[in-house]
Amino acid sequence: MQTFDAIIIGAGQAGPSLASRLTEAGMTVAFVERKLFGGTCVNTGCTPTKAMVASAYAAHTARRAAEYGVKLNGPVEIDMKAVIARREAIVAKSRNGVENSLRKNPRCTVFTGTASFESRHTVKVGDDRLEAKQIFLNVGGRATIPNFPGIHEVPFLTNTSLLALETLPKHLIIVGGSYISIEFGQMYRRFGSEVTIIEKASRLVQHEDEDVSAAVLDILQGEGIHVRLDAECISLAPHDEGVSVGVQCNSGEPASVGSHVLLAVGRTPNTQDLGLERAGVATDERGYVLVDDQLHTNVEGIYAMGDCNGKGAFTHTAYNDFEIVAANLLDNDPRRVSDRIPCYAMYMDPPLARIGMNETEVRKSGKRALIGTRPMTRVNRAVEKGESLGFMKVLVDAESKKILGASLLGVGCDEAIHCLLDTMYADAPYSTVQRAVHIHPTVSELIPTLLGSLKPLD
Repeated sequence: MQTFDAIIIGAGQAGPSLASRLTEAGMTVAFVERKLFGGTCVNTGCTPTKAMVASAYAAHTARRAAEYGVKLNGPVEIDMKAVIARREAIVAKSRNGVENSLRKNPRCTVFTGTASFESRHTVKVGDDRLEAKQIFLNVGGRATIPNFPGIHEVPFLTNTSLLALETLPKHLIIVGGSYISIEFGQMYRRFGSEVTIIEKASRLVQHEDEDVSAAVLDILQGEGIHVRLDAECISLAPHDEGVSVGVQCNSGEPASVGSHVLLAVGRTPNTQDLGLERAGVATDERGYVLVDDQLHTNVEGIYAMGDCNGKGAFTHTAYNDFEIVAANLLDNDPRRVSDRIPCYAMYMDPPLARIGMNETEVRKSGKRALIGTRPMTRVNRAVEKGESLGFMKVLVDAESKKILGASLLGVGCDEAIHCLLDTMYADAPYSTVQRAVHIHPTVSELIPTLLGSLKPLD
């Protein structure tokens, strides 16, 4: 038995940063990672996909070169090996940086393998048995594999296995109509694949407002992506051309045939083999570890951070989990999960950025509210860049004048939205931003103008 002050399981966004803080405070840490350091974000999520989105954007811009007065000699060609090599170089740098920082930490001992609880305070990793009074879970999640008829009769792809594909699919069928689906769909369409997105709901990104869903659909269809909605019964079957995806839609053919199929229907926490029952750690019916507002589990001394706790499925929420745990343990600062404002982005082109409540949620709340909208065609910076698709929408409490939320779909909106988000964190009225003088020409300079055009939400 090797005894430490703390054991951290999983090298995603929260774990390595917590290890650094704990060892700086003089504690000894056992760090366990079974495969790739850096977690989903570095290896199969943000870093590799956004690197490929950048390559796809370059290809898309090159095809539009004539619109900018630029002439190209011949059609745009995609070298997928070069795209992948660029991606992997970026990933490797991040992954190696995380691993090296842990291994070079003199108060941190790294163990490679699958961790499994033996009791509340003991964990086994291969032949090693580790003991600590405090144990932190940061084990992340993986793609959900739905129980579709025929699922095991075809070689389906997930977001992870698709990244290992070195060739360009002739026709990529994607089951699911949310963020992963849309980002991969647009990316591969720009690389040159035919793409079909199949969604069971009546619209894409159904947790967003209807006008946002409609705008996203228009953008994707404008690039030649086929979208099939209301797919009530999905099944998979082998086909001479690859795979047939059966659907029951209100119109169109009863099946879509493609060379490859990507499943993008949700995420599952990596908690199934942790032996949580031996530690008495409670989970919900989907396997997410149950935690309180400061990320304690039901067992004293055991915490859960990141995707495995169901409190957020983003890199920024995982990192904030680390900040909450470290603040409570080391800084006498009672930070809580409930302190944070919902915020995220979908990295299609143009990006969708979301904070706080959307219009649907505001209407359901019964709050008296104000709303402001502005199409990106009335944002000079977007017009000058030749990227004026989308719109901006902000909602404000009519009584307190505080910002309730915003949906910004347009070029640069993933950055511009932060002036609104920071105002919400400052608990300041919207007039704080409305009266600000922003730099011209930018996308964010139109947000004060947008706030100056608020009207009652009917």
